[in-house]
Amino acid sequence: MGILSGLGGLGLGGLEGMDIFEEEEAKKEASVAAAPPKIEEKDLIYDKNFTCPVCGTEFRAKIMKTGKAKLLGTDQDLRARYEGIDAVKYDVELCPVCGYAALSRYFSNLGSAQAKLIKEKISISVHITEYHDEVYSYEQAFERYQLALACAMVKKAKASEKAYICLKSGWLVRGWRENLQDNGKGNEALVEKLKKQEDDYLQNAFRGFAEARKSESFPLCGMDEITVDYLLAVLAIRFKKFDVASHLVAGILASPSANARMKDKARDLKEQIMAEKKR
Repeated sequence: MGILSGLGGLGLGGLEGMDIFEEEEAKKEASVAAAPPKIEEKDLIYDKNFTCPVCGTEFRAKIMKTGKAKLLGTDQDLRARYEGIDAVKYDVELCPVCGYAALSRYFSNLGSAQAKLIKEKISISVHITEYHDEVYSYEQAFERYQLALACAMVKKAKASEKAYICLKSGWLVRGWRENLQDNGKGNEALVEKLKKQEDDYLQNAFRGFAEARKSESFPLCGMDEITVDYLLAVLAIRFKKFDVASHLVAGILASPSANARMKDKARDLKEQIMAEKKR
């Protein structure tokens, strides 16, 4: 006997067999059906026209749509995380003819002497892999970053530019490793290789930004002095350079130009340094 069977004596027999929560289930199903489609990486990028400052070739490269992707947060070393896309994959422009590559912010800033060096030491022998996918794979993005670093070295770029390429390369291989682990596609050997590459790139980023801090004017790669010092402190902690990290953190806390948010982050680093030293 159903729990609504007594309704028949009240003239409501038509309701006796109803599911009490049928309406809620219907609402739930309707909500699922009405949910927006999952955002895909291909929806967050577009092809943009570029002109190579080395050989004059006009080409198209994929870049992320500014403001389209939802920011989920940032890692401690300032790597931004977005929903549906790893933005780092789309920050190197590469000429498919002469092989000149650089981070987007530096691509067009090339002197004639630098262009000559690229032609002589890159273009004459480079072999560029052809890709035709809708999005850049991590393998493809990694190749672009390798070429960007090679070109930066050949054109005698400033320490900050080379450091920034290394920093973003570290972020790239971190994203690659996480993607493999999240999708169950990474074998242990590859994951370990990517971990080591991340450390290698970030160590070079630390060296480069430390040098740039002494020899170049701010901003560096769009970052003010406080942000660079914070980044250096984070990297110093990662590589057990606690005295360096403590000095940088103390400078941030004492600086009148550091805002409240940055000072809070510096205090967190100070506590982290103390905890790491006790291990």
